[in-house]
Amino acid sequence: MNETLSALETCQQRIGYRFGNPDLLRAALTHSSSASHRIESNERLEFLGDAVLGLVVCQSLYERLPRAQEGELTKIKSAVVSRRTCANVAARLGLTDALVLGQGMEPGERLPRSLAAGVFESIIAAIYLDGGLEVVREFILTNMDEEMRAATASDHQFNYKSQLQQYAQRNLNATPVYELLDEKGPDHAKCFEVAVTVGTRQFPGAWGPSKKEAEQKAAYLALSELGAVAGEFESEEAARTA
Repeated sequence: MNETLSALETCQQRIGYRFGNPDLLRAALTHSSSASHRIESNERLEFLGDAVLGLVVCQSLYERLPRAQEGELTKIKSAVVSRRTCANVAARLGLTDALVLGQGMEPGERLPRSLAAGVFESIIAAIYLDGGLEVVREFILTNMDEEMRAATASDHQFNYKSQLQQYAQRNLNATPVYELLDEKGPDHAKCFEVAVTVGTRQFPGAWGPSKKEAEQKAAYLALSELGAVAGEFESEEAARTA
């Protein structure tokens, strides 16, 4: 019994939260392999935690990226709440060492990613039920800030339209406007020329096999002239348009 209490205390220290109802933490750390019945395991908490995590991350991305489109937000959110990411955070917090497993499974072993991710989601649900939404929001954002920043940077690395929009609004108090200048070729292999205007300044047009890709190239040219991006247009998507 003392060993169990010690494990719970250690876990609370690691996550930086003390439970008013320790039974919630105990349930969050109980894998189905060690429970007398699956209803007593952390599976229900994992279900709830997944939803709470999604809500907090979605709201945070919505507020951090006011100009990102739905598709961009969805890609970043998927990366942040993925099994891989949740498992990494669980390992960093030492949650996998605290997980109560059945016979033949030891916490110290290299656990499957799904188990590690599951215990993180269960802890989220337990904190939510014990302390409320604002408390669990702080817990999630504090412990996943690095992952959220990395996912955001990765998605925006070659999204020149997003880069240009953010730069223009922040530094020029203007919103980029894209204009289709020309198109050529048969219907099954058309090319499009697009130019972007920021304020009163129009930048050189760029060609692409779709309007979307032409806009990306046009945004890159504008950023280059503004001195806001370095290097070549080398994204995999851009290479296919060359």
